[in-house]
Amino acid sequence: MMKIRRRFQKWMLQEDLNFLLTNRIPRIALTHFMGWWSKISHPWVVKSSMAVWRLFSDLDLSDAKQKEFDSLHACFTRELLPGAREVNPDPSFMTSPCDAIVGACGQISQGQVFQAKGFPYQLQTLLGSSEYCRHWPSVLEGGSYLTLRLTSSMYHRFHAPHDVQLQHVTYISGDTWNVNPVTLKRVEQLFCKNERAVLHMQTNDGVPFLIVPVAAVLVASMRFHAVDVLLNLRYKGPNEMSCDAAYAKGQEMGWFEHGSTILVFVPPGFERADGIATGQHVRMGQALLKRS
Repeated sequence: MMKIRRRFQKWMLQEDLNFLLTNRIPRIALTHFMGWWSKISHPWVVKSSMAVWRLFSDLDLSDAKQKEFDSLHACFTRELLPGAREVNPDPSFMTSPCDAIVGACGQISQGQVFQAKGFPYQLQTLLGSSEYCRHWPSVLEGGSYLTLRLTSSMYHRFHAPHDVQLQHVTYISGDTWNVNPVTLKRVEQLFCKNERAVLHMQTNDGVPFLIVPVAAVLVASMRFHAVDVLLNLRYKGPNEMSCDAAYAKGQEMGWFEHGSTILVFVPPGFERADGIATGQHVRMGQALLKRS
């Protein structure tokens, strides 16, 4: 079984084939189907689906609170065993909100950031033009950004990177392109095309910053504890939702229903923590950014 999985994964690493199979498909229709399929609780469906999932990925449930699941959805959104992640308590650090692989990261310059080398996008385009988002490019100019990619097999819940206040949520409906490195090198302004939510945040000592979860093919469902609706492609609005939710550092804020990407944007005054670079695997609670 291990040899078959490795051969299959190696085959899928061929860029042209990967792009074709994960993007040149009816993305939105398949995403709707996956949302329905993942909630089926029949044991045959669950066991066969889990077997296929393991073929595609290195699924590891050793740190999961549950070991048996009554649906794929329950596995996608699984909780961790108590103590499975250590949250860095130092208040000078902002920690990773999720388990992830670090993608493009760097400085915000003239309102521009990168999804991959040679593929820039404008921060304002990502955030949209609503009155709640127009001021952010100037607030964040000269600051830092990080791209955190969650694979399908990873823990899918996200947590507060500091003691924070969630003040507002802007939901932007969109497409469901894959967000893997192959697609990021081929589709311009991909994050600006996909469904996403802008989380307007502020640390308890007054530092404003943004977390932007971006959905992808087979995902397109995000749950935030501070918002009483499931945000997905069927959601019709309103797109602006006021919040007043306080979170302690490391406290759970919500989850994806598969795997996708979280973008973090902070103003000047931060630098990346030691070892944080493109390609680095990080875990929720690990030091991500340090006040300089």
